[in-house]
Order: sequence, then C-alpha cells, then structure tokens
Amino acid sequence: QVQLVESGGGLVQPGGSLRLSCAASGTIFRLNAMGWYRQAPGKQRELVARISIGGNANYADSVKGRFTISRDNAKNTVYLQMNSLKPEDTAVYYCNLWPSWRDYWGQGTQVTVSS
Repeated sequence: QVQLVESGGGLVQPGGSLRLSCAASGTIFRLNAMGWYRQAPGKQRELVARISIGGNANYADSVKGRFTISRDNAKNTVYLQMNSLKPEDTAVYYCNLWPSWRDYWGQGTQVTVSS
C-alpha cells in the first residue's frame, strides 16, 4: 500500500505564506519524481510544481518565483513553500507522483487566501 497525506493548509491573508507537507509510506520518494497539484471548485486539477528524484524542480508559470518545492528522501516527505499568496491560489492542494497515479489521490489540504 502507498499512502500520501497532505497537511499544512489553512486560511491566510493575501501576501502571506504557508508551507505544505506531503508524507508518504514506503519508498516512493526514492524512486519517483513528485508533484504538487491543486484544484479549485469547478475547475480541473492542475500541476503546480514537480521535483525530480535528484531534486530538479519545475513550476507552473502562475506560481513561479513565489512557490518552492523540495524533498527530503530520508523522511519520505515533499514540501511546498508558498509565499506571496494570492486569492487565486485558493484551492485544495494534493501531492502525487509525477506523472500522477490515479490510485494515489488523497483528500488534499485546503488553502484559502482571503482578506
């Protein structure tokens, strides 16, 4: 079994920061690239950031320069540091492999950016 558990979401004002964590079971982080995804109500899920096994990162244009993805393979954890948050960042955030595996989607963690 593989479990991916997201945490760290919450309510924050525009311009604020949050750090999301994704803890995995097994050895998934040693063998796979990982991604952070988000989905707003009525919209399709989109890739926000991805990180290779070796730590190379790529970002969606909408978050480039504001978000940072990192991984700690010893802890089987992937992080998403989110700075300068905007209302349009409001969504449920998920972690998964990249490319994603359909069976690995969890409940996600809610991020709400509002004044």
